[in-house]
Amino acid sequence: MVEIVPSILSADFSRLGEEIGRVERAGVRMLHVDIMDGHFVPNLTLGPPVVKSIRRITKLTLDVHLMITDPDRFAPMFIEAGADQVSVHSEACPHLDRTLRLIQSEGARAGVVLNPATPIQVLDEVLEVADYVLVMSVNPGFEAQTFIPNVLRKVRGLDFRRRELGLQLPIEIDGGISLDNAGEVVRAGCDWIVAGSSIFHSADPAATVARMQQIAREAQAVHV
Repeated sequence: MVEIVPSILSADFSRLGEEIGRVERAGVRMLHVDIMDGHFVPNLTLGPPVVKSIRRITKLTLDVHLMITDPDRFAPMFIEAGADQVSVHSEACPHLDRTLRLIQSEGARAGVVLNPATPIQVLDEVLEVADYVLVMSVNPGFEAQTFIPNVLRKVRGLDFRRRELGLQLPIEIDGGISLDNAGEVVRAGCDWIVAGSSIFHSADPAATVARMQQIAREAQAVHV
């Protein structure tokens, strides 16, 4: 089953509980939380206290994406705050195997992230360690960017590689996802579809989620 994963970076933080409730009622099972440190990416977003607050108001899986330069230091803090799964950038982890195992040892699922220009070959030695892979379809750091179509080749390559290895390894995609391209990314092999502004900036976020779920189901039937 393909998961639609709303990214709360695009939500209205003055009424965040209400925003989360709207997508919960649409049937989503995961929330994506972007953490930026102003170093690895130019923007600065949330810290563990906000994640802790979100954890108190929802039982949804919290999918925390660390766009930071020192994930070994901060990942345990976000897990303690309530993250169920934490993804780290391969580009920020000189000891990627150790970082993924650290996250898992703290009780969370560990994901590895690839920027648009990073080849999938860098993951060859950790595909059997990671719990999921997140492919960035924009350059990280800002919301509401334009989808980079070339990343679909990367998704197809990862899909082929996991099938070759016999791995149950979800492929997540994040950046510029909308109703117009959701089907295309599912047909390429994506399992988790992160969408921010296309959901929370729409007139009816719940209806947008429902429509995206329908598109994903239809596309998955074609992909399979």
